[in-house]
Amino acid sequence: MKTVAGKTVLVTGGAQGLGKLFATRAVQEGATAVVLWDINEATLKETATELEALGSTRVVSHVVDVSDAQTVADAAAQVRDEVGTVHVLLNNAGIVRGNGYSWENTVRDIESTMTINAIAPQLIAREFIPGMIASGEECRMLTLASSAGLTAVPRLAAYCGSKWAAVGWSDSVRLELEQAGHDHVKVTTVCPTYINTGMFQNAGGIAFTPMLEPQQVVDDSWDEMLKGGPFLITPWTSRLNKVLTGVLPVKLRDFWLNTVGVYDSMSKFTGHGGK
Repeated sequence: MKTVAGKTVLVTGGAQGLGKLFATRAVQEGATAVVLWDINEATLKETATELEALGSTRVVSHVVDVSDAQTVADAAAQVRDEVGTVHVLLNNAGIVRGNGYSWENTVRDIESTMTINAIAPQLIAREFIPGMIASGEECRMLTLASSAGLTAVPRLAAYCGSKWAAVGWSDSVRLELEQAGHDHVKVTTVCPTYINTGMFQNAGGIAFTPMLEPQQVVDDSWDEMLKGGPFLITPWTSRLNKVLTGVLPVKLRDFWLNTVGVYDSMSKFTGHGGK
């Protein structure tokens, strides 16, 4: 796939941050329709208005709580009625909750994190993948996971658990589609380190690893998605840590990750608004 021109694109968490940037890229490339899902109604309306002004792409916006299975099913049915087949699904919506050790997290923090980051993408994908398969056209699904789904991080246990689940699920779906012979539907799993969106405000620095800029992450993810690549792990230090985690004995692995700052990166985390 060279471009999403003529395709229908759905972005979860599409009102702001990376989601808005993904949606903007789709409009700029001439997508036939861009569907935005987000729980923030006011911001969603603003973003939809901005995108409509960029070109001739039809912009459809739905207020959707992706943590609610029935809401997802109802919204998906509405999307199919309004725009037909979704050719490109960007599972972008995600949260980080909790600030401290796992036993200090509330039940709500744990459940929300797992539901939105790990379960919601599965519920959404099962609504749209059958249509992608039936279309016979080149289709794509991108799962925005995290390097925290590859490497354990203290004080980020629930988030790590949710992203490990997302990584395992997303790549399994890729293999299922290949095994079933649906080569026109490809899945890309994206695993970046901390991104400068405010979600990881005051997260500590990791050696040789800058805070990633949102536009660069979107551009790199987009290119990997279009060509149907299975993984984007960024930056290079995250790929190195993945390799070392797989080959080093646990004590040496822990020594390395502690030395470069991974294990201490959440000690001063605040997130959006200092919360």
